[in-house]
Amino acid sequence: MAPENLTWVTEFIFMGVSDRPELQVPLFFVFLVIYGLTVVGNLGIITLTSTDPRLQTPMYFFFRHLAIINFGNSTVIAPKMLINFLVKKKNTFYYECATQMGGFLFFIVAEVFVLAVMAYDRYVAICNPLLYMVVVSQQICLLLVSFAYSYGFSTAIVVASSVFSMSYCSSNIINHFYCDTVPLLALSCSDTYFPDTVVFISAAMNLIFSVIIVIVSYFNIILSILRIHSSEGRKKAFSTCASHMMSVTVFCGTLLFMYLQPKTHHSLDSDKMASVFYTLVIPMLNPMIYSLRNKDVIAAFKRFLLNPCYSFKPM
Repeated sequence: MAPENLTWVTEFIFMGVSDRPELQVPLFFVFLVIYGLTVVGNLGIITLTSTDPRLQTPMYFFFRHLAIINFGNSTVIAPKMLINFLVKKKNTFYYECATQMGGFLFFIVAEVFVLAVMAYDRYVAICNPLLYMVVVSQQICLLLVSFAYSYGFSTAIVVASSVFSMSYCSSNIINHFYCDTVPLLALSCSDTYFPDTVVFISAAMNLIFSVIIVIVSYFNIILSILRIHSSEGRKKAFSTCASHMMSVTVFCGTLLFMYLQPKTHHSLDSDKMASVFYTLVIPMLNPMIYSLRNKDVIAAFKRFLLNPCYSFKPM
């Protein structure tokens, strides 16, 4: 195709979760409920871990930032998605799409590293309890979280820039409900070898690094738990890790399926379903996973209901 015949894209159109008209309103209410629960759950966790003096430990500090990330990630995706269920033209402008992709990448990469840090926190708490407050001090906590956010921001800049350095012409219909790397690159009229490589290497490095930290941490945790003679002690130690293990397994497993399979095996429809899970469902579930069986959080919630106005200097 000659360059003068190319029509350069200034906006993209989403196909959405489903292109069936009769499903748009029911899906709107389903995802409105999911997003509403996500907002209430994560803002509730942020409030409790910021205002209750008994939740000022490194574990709840990281839990708070996981809630911030989950709230941010779902908010980057859900409002635009909900609007698109109710309008005929599901469009997004070129730079709006780039901004959404950058925000999504920032939060998703930060979450990968915060989950790894939470595994390390549990490792120190169970395997070296006497050194816990020294090894995981307030300064170390701030440093680790700052690194997660900084690395997430730099990854978002590099990956989004490489994707949007490609030429997009003629076809502008994205087989997705938000601006993600894989479906967007499928529309490019340029050679996508470079951005495909950047996306793959970035996803592989981030996930493999995080998974290694989690596996090593929990391998040592399991060894320590097995050395505990009391069955009650083993049960208590395991209960502090079970929710995190569940969250990491579901989240990282979905991302591994999404980003590390060969390009020839990609199905954009199956990718959409996986994306629904880790951008909307997991952020909704995390507050429930981490709090429903957590006696400290439940007790803090009861104290907050009885006296919501007390405050103190948070960690």
